[in-house]
Amino acid sequence: MTQLKKIDARDPMELGMRSLRSGKYVYKPIMNQTCCPQYTIRCRPLHFQPSKSHKKVLKKMLKFLAKGDSSKVAGDVTEEPMDSHREDAVACSFVLKNDSDISQSELKPLSVEETERVETEDNNEEEEMKKGVTMKKVESEPPQTCVDKDSTGSGERSDSAKLVHTTPKPGKGADLSKPPCRKAKDIRKERKLHKLLQNQPHTLEGSPSQVEPQILLSQNSKSKANQPKSIEDFIFASLPDDATHQLEVRVVRSSPPSCQFKATFQESYQVYKRYQMAIHKDPPDKPTISQFTRFLCDSPLEAENPPSGPDCGYGSFHQQYWLEGKIIAVGVIDVLPYCVSSVYLYYDPDYTFLSLGVYSALREIAFTRQLHEKASELCYYYMGFYIHSCPKMRYKGQYRPSDLLCPETYVWVPIEQCLPTLEHSKYCRFNQDLKAVDEGCIKELGRVRVLHKRTVMPYSMYKKRRKGPSDEASVQQYASLVGQTCSERMLLFRS
Repeated sequence: MTQLKKIDARDPMELGMRSLRSGKYVYKPIMNQTCCPQYTIRCRPLHFQPSKSHKKVLKKMLKFLAKGDSSKVAGDVTEEPMDSHREDAVACSFVLKNDSDISQSELKPLSVEETERVETEDNNEEEEMKKGVTMKKVESEPPQTCVDKDSTGSGERSDSAKLVHTTPKPGKGADLSKPPCRKAKDIRKERKLHKLLQNQPHTLEGSPSQVEPQILLSQNSKSKANQPKSIEDFIFASLPDDATHQLEVRVVRSSPPSCQFKATFQESYQVYKRYQMAIHKDPPDKPTISQFTRFLCDSPLEAENPPSGPDCGYGSFHQQYWLEGKIIAVGVIDVLPYCVSSVYLYYDPDYTFLSLGVYSALREIAFTRQLHEKASELCYYYMGFYIHSCPKMRYKGQYRPSDLLCPETYVWVPIEQCLPTLEHSKYCRFNQDLKAVDEGCIKELGRVRVLHKRTVMPYSMYKKRRKGPSDEASVQQYASLVGQTCSERMLLFRS
C-alpha cells in the first residue's frame, strides 16, 4: 500500500492496479501471497450489450420514474452495490418425471370421438393447404421422445419410451393433435414476403434474381429495428409528460473540490453515513466526516483539462444521482486518459429496491461511451478487482466483454479464458505463453526515484547517503510491483 502525493492521471493504469484507492492510498496486492487473489478487471464498453438481468434493472428504474412503482422484487432488499443478478443462470424449474411417476390416467388411449375429431381437423387442414389458404406448407415431424442409449442400439424403443397419442388435460402439456406452434416473427416475415411477391407478379415467371435484391433491401431497411436495445435506449428513454419522478445525474469534481461539490458535501455525507450503517452495519461513530473525506474525497490525481480531452476533464469526480431535489446515490469515479475507473458507490437505503448498484454501473458504462466520443483513447471501464475465490465478488464478471490482467506478464486476457483456470486454482497466470515475461519489469534499480528529506533523488544516490542497514530488498520489492516506468515517475518516500 503506497501513499501518493500528486501523480499523473495515467500512472495507476500502467501499474496494473486500480487507480482508486482509499483516499490518497493506491493498493497493489502481492497476488501469489494473498489468501484471496484480486485480479484487475476492465470492461470494454464499446462492445457491451446488457444482459437480461441488466435490462430488468433498467426497466425497473423506468417504471419507477414513470409510474412511481416501488414494488420490491424478492432479493433486492439485501442487494449490495453492483450486486449480481442471477436470472440468467437460474436452473430450469421443471422436473422430468420418471416412468413410475406417470399415472395411467395420463396415458389412456384416444376415444373414438377424439380420434374422429383429430382426423377431421387434419383433413380440413389438408383441404385448406390445397386451396392455397396457407402459402407455405408446414412440415412437422412426429415428436421425438428421449430414448436410452442402450435401446437405440437395438433399433427398438423401450416400453417406457413409446409415444402414446393423447389429448392432454389442461395444463398437462402441448396438444399433439394440433400442428406445432410457430413463432409470430416467422409468420410476419412470411406474410411480408408473400405480399411483396404479390405486388410484383411479373418477376416470378421471369428471373427470380430480380426479386431477391428488393427483398434484401426491404429486410435491411428494418435491420436496425431488429437489433437489441442498448443501455442508452433505456437510460435516455422519453418519459411521459405526467411522469411521477425525474432523475438527474450530475458529475462534480471532488478533488480539488468544485463549488457544486462543496455545496452538496453535507447532504452527500449524510447519504454515505446512512448507507454504511444500514448496509455494512457500521456503528454511528465510525462513518465520520474526516473518514468520509479521506476515503472518498481526497485523491492523488491531478485535475487536468486538455483541449483533446473530455469536457469534464481528467481527475476524480462524484457522480450524483438526484431524485426530486435530493441525492439518493453517489458513484465515486476517476476519469483517466484511457478509462473511467469505478471506485465506490453509496446510496440511500430507502431506494435499495431500485438495484442502484447495478444501475449505476450501467450508467458509468454509458458515461464511458459518451466520453469516448470526445476522447477516442478513452474506451475502457475499470471495475476494480475481480475476486473469483469470493462468490459475492464474482458479479463483476457479468459485465461483458471484459478482461482480467495477468499478474505475471501484465497482459489482458478475456475473462472467458480465465474462468476455467480459476476454478482449479485461486492464483493463476493467465498468459498461456510460458516464455512471456513482464516487459515493464525493473531493470535498473538505481533509477528508482526517492523522496528523502524533501529532496528528489535516484535510489543510487540515496543508497550512498543512507546510514544504517540496507533497505535494498524492500526497494526491490516495490520496484518489481510498480515496474520500471512508474518507478521513475513516482516518488518512494524514505525517512
